[in-house]
Amino acid sequence: MNPKELSELTDQELLQEAKKRRSASILNAFLIGFLIGIVFYSIVKNSLGFLTLIPLGFAYKLINNSKYKSKELDDLLRERNLK
Repeated sequence: MNPKELSELTDQELLQEAKKRRSASILNAFLIGFLIGIVFYSIVKNSLGFLTLIPLGFAYKLINNSKYKSKELDDLLRERNLK
């Protein structure tokens, strides 16, 4: 099954997608906090090094991916007066 573009979804499918993304954003927030915690622990124990920056890179990717997808979804929900 090919994934549909957001604009091609029905109203019901769009609301289901919004629910999925809300729960995914909670998981992303937990992971970002966990990765930032690893960075702080690593800085306190060792100092700033290359291995300290790896979790920061993952956190940055999580933040950027979730931001762009939810903005598109929010715009579409407002356009259809579903929110």
